Amino acid sequence: MRAIPFARRAPVRHASALSLLALALAACSPSPSTGPSASASVAAEAPSQEESQRLNAWFDAKYEALLRLRPMQLTFLGRKELNDRLDDMSEAAARDRLAWLEASVAEMEADFDRDRLDPEARLSWDLWKRQYEDARDALPFMANTYLFNQMSGTHASLPTFLINFHKVEDERDYLAYVARLNAVPAMFGQLLERAAASAAQGIRPPRFAYQGVIDQSLKVVGGAPFDAGADSALWADAQAKADALAGKGAISAARAAELKALARQALLDSVAPAYARLVAFAREELPAATENAAGVGATQADGAAYYRHQLRQNTTTAMSAEQIHQLGLSEVARLRGELEAVQRRIGFQGDLQAFFAHVQDDGARLFPNTDAGRQAYIDEATADIDNIKQHLPAYFGLLPKADLVVRRVEPFREQPGAAQHYYPGTPDGSRPGIYYAHLADMDAMPRTELEVIAYHEGLPGHHMQISIAQELTGVPTFRTQYRSTAYTEGWGLYAEWLAKEMPGTYRDPYSEYGRLMSEMWRAIRLVVDTGLHAKGWTEQQAVDYFRANSSVPDAAIRSEVQRYLVIPGQATAYKIGMIKLQELRAKAEAELGERFDLRGFHDTVLGGGALPLDLLEQRVDRWIAARKRA
Repeated sequence: MRAIPFARRAPVRHASALSLLALALAACSPSPSTGPSASASVAAEAPSQEESQRLNAWFDAKYEALLRLRPMQLTFLGRKELNDRLDDMSEAAARDRLAWLEASVAEMEADFDRDRLDPEARLSWDLWKRQYEDARDALPFMANTYLFNQMSGTHASLPTFLINFHKVEDERDYLAYVARLNAVPAMFGQLLERAAASAAQGIRPPRFAYQGVIDQSLKVVGGAPFDAGADSALWADAQAKADALAGKGAISAARAAELKALARQALLDSVAPAYARLVAFAREELPAATENAAGVGATQADGAAYYRHQLRQNTTTAMSAEQIHQLGLSEVARLRGELEAVQRRIGFQGDLQAFFAHVQDDGARLFPNTDAGRQAYIDEATADIDNIKQHLPAYFGLLPKADLVVRRVEPFREQPGAAQHYYPGTPDGSRPGIYYAHLADMDAMPRTELEVIAYHEGLPGHHMQISIAQELTGVPTFRTQYRSTAYTEGWGLYAEWLAKEMPGTYRDPYSEYGRLMSEMWRAIRLVVDTGLHAKGWTEQQAVDYFRANSSVPDAAIRSEVQRYLVIPGQATAYKIGMIKLQELRAKAEAELGERFDLRGFHDTVLGGGALPLDLLEQRVDRWIAARKRA
């Protein structure tokens, strides 16, 4: 029988994981900017509403100034200011932004009294300062980052940005689009200058990363007008945007033809040479890159320090690589036990490895590797999300305005087995959020994992959390756009687990198997990411460990491990964030008993925007204290 949403629940299981994380977090000193706990008594003066309002107005003014340094972020927000520019990606620009943030913190500390702020304004103060401190701490490691790799990089993200996010509603918007195409060489030049400086220090991604960059880049500039093939994605988009303007009468057909000619020339004169320069760089560096690579701790001179930094940034804790590794081993062992229970429920005979092979080799759990199979995947994911939508009010008071759509990743950046991902909609809900699925190889997209991934990327996962954050009122605007990997990805993984409590989900043992395997995937990440970057594991060692503890398809395993190699530390945030959310919920349930309100807890977690885990805990503690007083 399914638990009633508002009833008090027993504390979450995972006691060993919660205990390990709690012990690790207990050793973590709070950031110098954190200040007194929100649950502590306010020492000096009573909070001043006027002081809090004055600071919030200051935050909004400062955030507007900060956005002027990031034209592309304005576009992501659905705004058109500076929409003829791309971001400055130079090292000098990064230093200028840091200096601006440092000056803003000094101004905040000089002009406002933190002790006189209400708890929410104090949290905003801490977050604004944390933003500066994170940028300050990252600056020494600029050269360590792999700017171009197979998972991320401007070469792949820029076309997606122009196609999906640069809105064209009149001729000026189209001319701004063309101006951005013509700005591509400058942006790529800045990034290539930094990548070349890293390579000169011996800092290079593994060989597969360069191969991925070459392949993706050639796809972007493949087809018309670059060669005799079918229209490239950018050219098709440029034509469609001009034709849409003519179709609604905003411009004449003759003017549409002129605009298309401008875009075509920009593609040939600016975009093609920029990508050619990138491909040439990647090909030149390819022979010096390693096969079967190890992580940054073994391949970069200051790699150990860089990895410690990455763990702090991504987990928002001071957990060491060894603590995270041990937490991962504990979670893998626990989840193996739960998977064995599902195996017994299904009635499969044999050991767990044989059960993994059974699930992986069962053709009934795969979609056809055809366009019809790909559409079936999208349709089923959409249906699962639609089921969640109708049950959300029982679990949340705050609900998103923006709609959600499921789409296939564009061909020029699609990779077999690569992880699904989410792009936010606009704060006003005018553009929906997009759950993107890599569907090039349907054998890497088993039915067992479709449902759980839809909950992670869509509802009640990323779309729920990010849309609510963007739509918040009563907090400074910068908080609606703040990103914290441990919080955001922790919520996505918590959402997979939460969905189990909702009607109509995980209805058969194989879908429950998929949920557990998804969680196992993230537990393995704790072991493998730290193994690669802190213990000198090679790519193949990591693949072998992954395979021994999961039924994840081989293509997906290889893609995952290669992802960890080029983005150190990021993959550890998921499980650490999830366990912290479960720990906070268990704490609230234990302290409040029958007064625990699940909707209130979720609204408290989501209603402050994405927060570092220590600041999130302060917010939840305040809610618990308020419920006790009430």
